[in-house]
Amino acid sequence: MNALLDDLTWRGFISTTTDQAALAAHLDEGMVTSYVGFDPTAPSLHIGHLMQLILARRLQQAGHRPLLLVGGATGLIGDPKMTGERVMNTKETVAAWVESLRAQVSRFVSFEGENASQVVNNLDWTASLSALDFLRDIGKHFSVNRMLARDVVARRLNEGISYTEFSYVLLQSLDYAALHERYGCTLQTGAQDQWGNITAGIDYIRRTTGDVVHGLVTPLLTKTDGTKFGKTEGGAVWIDPERTSPYAFHQFWLNAEDAKVIDYLKIFSDRTRDEIDDLAAQTREAPAKRAAQRALANDVTDLVHGVEARRSAEDAAAALFGRGDLRALDERTLTAVMTEVGAAELPRDDGRLPLVVDALVASGAVPSKSAARRAIAEGGAYLNNQKVTDTEARLDEDDLLAGRYALVRRGKRTVGGVILP
Repeated sequence: MNALLDDLTWRGFISTTTDQAALAAHLDEGMVTSYVGFDPTAPSLHIGHLMQLILARRLQQAGHRPLLLVGGATGLIGDPKMTGERVMNTKETVAAWVESLRAQVSRFVSFEGENASQVVNNLDWTASLSALDFLRDIGKHFSVNRMLARDVVARRLNEGISYTEFSYVLLQSLDYAALHERYGCTLQTGAQDQWGNITAGIDYIRRTTGDVVHGLVTPLLTKTDGTKFGKTEGGAVWIDPERTSPYAFHQFWLNAEDAKVIDYLKIFSDRTRDEIDDLAAQTREAPAKRAAQRALANDVTDLVHGVEARRSAEDAAAALFGRGDLRALDERTLTAVMTEVGAAELPRDDGRLPLVVDALVASGAVPSKSAARRAIAEGGAYLNNQKVTDTEARLDEDDLLAGRYALVRRGKRTVGGVILP
């Protein structure tokens, strides 16, 4: 097997390929141009997209040229989803999101050297395409019977699917053909749910040019219970630091399950087999130390947000449990920490700052005022990591971090926060 495919297989990147032996031979011939597409359905990508970006990055590191397509055209239509018709966004909104995603995807590849990457927009070759040309030159090559057999279409038929979403596969097939013609692209990659779209594009190219091109899809990542990886109670984990702070991002990876953390390391980290095998051994022998989770969180946060942001996230986590200085954290990181602990707003008491007892209750660190007083009396209550000894103690202005936050803690691990107006 081709060395790259062998490594991708070991790391868990490959679910299905059109013909793995033929693809291996093709990759051995020299630089291959590949592409992966991202539709602007939001102003940011989330970590569900990260596997595709890292695959493109690995292809480039192996000497191949990845094209990153941001769908200014397909984003106006929407790939059919199982749950129902997508809401169409305005052209202006989609155009703005295209630029946002263009900046995001550009951070994961290099634009220098013989195999320099390029970001492309499918609106460039579809905007001037007339409806008649679309039907004659593209639609003629697609069987409705085959389109109806697609899993997502078959499931949607009972509740209804618009012609707009039904025809999405034609647009994506046109993308592959356009990139094949313009850049010599011969490999499309994507998530497992894109297999039907990818094979349709391969068939379209074969029908119109006779050329053989390839496809590779990655598996769906899941948690141990079978649910989709990449979601939290608050929703998606975004790449944009304004939507998911580097602190929350780092915490997400730190919380990876022992049973899955090595799988995630293989995919999302550049660590070698020996390094990952060593972390796997540490996880088996001393799971409480969470060495693999720390390596994973650090590697992914470094990649997405940079080393400085990762260090700030680590400093915040340490300060949260008394192992660092809360006052050394910048306001943005403090805000992220307070969001993560679910800080509650706490009004002033007749113009005065509230009692520490009230802060403990409002934050959820204790269930009642009596429990708060008991925690203080027993020496287990903290305000900004400083032990509180007086049950009648009141916050003062010097206690407010960034002028409005206070962190309270009961014992070693029960942490909460309050926000003062």
